[in-house]
Amino acid sequence: MNMKKIFLAVILMAGAAVAHAQVLSPVQWSFTSKKVGDKTYEIRMTANIQSGWHLFSQTQPADAISIPTEILFNVNPLISLDGKPKEVGKMEAYKDKRLGISANQYKDQVEFVQKVKLRVNTKTNISGTVEYQTCDDKKCLPPRKAMFNLALK
Repeated sequence: MNMKKIFLAVILMAGAAVAHAQVLSPVQWSFTSKKVGDKTYEIRMTANIQSGWHLFSQTQPADAISIPTEILFNVNPLISLDGKPKEVGKMEAYKDKRLGISANQYKDQVEFVQKVKLRVNTKTNISGTVEYQTCDDKKCLPPRKAMFNLALK
């Protein structure tokens, strides 16, 4: 009887430890493609950011220590990228005078919009990865990756 209680206690503690160790996910990503012209599409990568957290811009000041968001597209010979991804959202210029660092960051939501052009009229996919870092006022999480694969038709 005692062995059953001990075993049950160990299982409950292990379950609690696993639940506590679950990774924080303060950013939820959504990815869409929309035809905006002849052989031209907009790829929208939307970050919905949990209250109290922020996501960093692709461009950072010289004194920043944060890791900028980076969007990497997998090579597809049927597609050409039209410029770099644009950021749509309210960017905040953060400055910590005590530490002497600053950062360009977003809270709540930001969209990264990339225009792409098909080299020929055909159906294909565009895929890639968004690498990003998030922080709140107490801690920063290690960089993460969000993968996407969208049909262009």
